[in-house]
Amino acid sequence: MESPSQARSVLGRRSVLRLFAAVPAAAALTTACSSAPDEPDPLVALAAAAKSDAQLAKAIAQAHSGLADAAGEIAAVRAEHADAMQREVDRVNPRDPEDPPSVPDPAPQQAPASASVATKALRDALTGAQDRAAQLMPGLEAYRAGLLGSVAASCASLREVLG
Repeated sequence: MESPSQARSVLGRRSVLRLFAAVPAAAALTTACSSAPDEPDPLVALAAAAKSDAQLAKAIAQAHSGLADAAGEIAAVRAEHADAMQREVDRVNPRDPEDPPSVPDPAPQQAPASASVATKALRDALTGAQDRAAQLMPGLEAYRAGLLGSVAASCASLREVLG
């Protein structure tokens, strides 16, 4: 016949403690070995668009003196947007300093021939940037959503600068 202490527990205290100690390690290994591919950071595309918008605005500022002030301001602010998003991308996914930036520089752009077409091109770029940022916000962490909310609001304000 079994003694009362043996009948109460099949597992001893040490076995239970070992089991509990192994659970976090097993969870970490399961997560680390998952085969789901990492999705690209959505901020990379927005930062690339911001760099492209800044370059377009610089070209317009140089080509159209009447738009130089507004386009210069847009170029400066969109470059700041690109830098802020690049820093956030690098914060979340640190990269080796030897590697190229995760947000590549865009190809050089030329300004449209007329001031009215140039104004429309800037307005369209700002509207597109605002819309893309607003679409991404709901699915992001609070800090990133706030960053994109700031970018979206800034783009709306920059459209007002164009008049």
